[in-house]
Amino acid sequence: MLSFLKSKPLLKELIPQDYTDIHSHLLFEIDDGAQNQNDTAYLLDSCREFGFARMVTTPHTCSSVWENTRESIENKLQEVYELLPEPAGALQLKAASEYMLDDTFVKLFQEEKLLTLKDNYVLVEMSYINPPIQLFDILFELQVAGYQPVLAHPERYNFYHNNFEAYKKLKKAGCLFQANLLSTVGYYGEHVTKAVEKLFKNDMIDFTGSDIHHKNHIASFSKKIKIDELLLVAAMKRNTLFK
Repeated sequence: MLSFLKSKPLLKELIPQDYTDIHSHLLFEIDDGAQNQNDTAYLLDSCREFGFARMVTTPHTCSSVWENTRESIENKLQEVYELLPEPAGALQLKAASEYMLDDTFVKLFQEEKLLTLKDNYVLVEMSYINPPIQLFDILFELQVAGYQPVLAHPERYNFYHNNFEAYKKLKKAGCLFQANLLSTVGYYGEHVTKAVEKLFKNDMIDFTGSDIHHKNHIASFSKKIKIDELLLVAAMKRNTLFK
């Protein structure tokens, strides 16, 4: 059969054998992810069924919205291990945070150690409305402090969709890019899928993450991908850095 007529695979069929997920919201009652213990158990069990080998869960840290701290996140991770030792242990569950790039973030990382994905790799995000005015100053100061920024889901920032040069500028400023797996199946809309496809084709995606919050996200892993599967699988395999 001609390759362009070949049916695309389901997202869950493409998970590499040794996949490490670096973006999720599995810890209950701490942000907009899992809301209770049962939610956490369901999400953990589902990720195991997909074949995930390890997970670094990343609750939001966002001033005036999700006032998480290193202590609150680490305490909640310990609680999950106490309540759900088998699934948490099977996935070697660790916790970092997804930090909002805002005017309070610089003070935070200058005063205390951040929860990183591994070593100095730190997951950061922007508002979906607009980037912070001092974006590049914040990124510069973050790197001066010794951290490597990993920008979560760059394809979801609609304000960049008609300005691809902005993505190139972020890369030149030292950002690594983490694409959401569900962007490849159209979960966030066709415009986001087109954006992530362009980023993949331009070799700008460094890593991937599930960004799982709830059951609807889990269900969407049973949808067919809409981009080149070879590019997606190659990016997923690069997550071995976080083993």
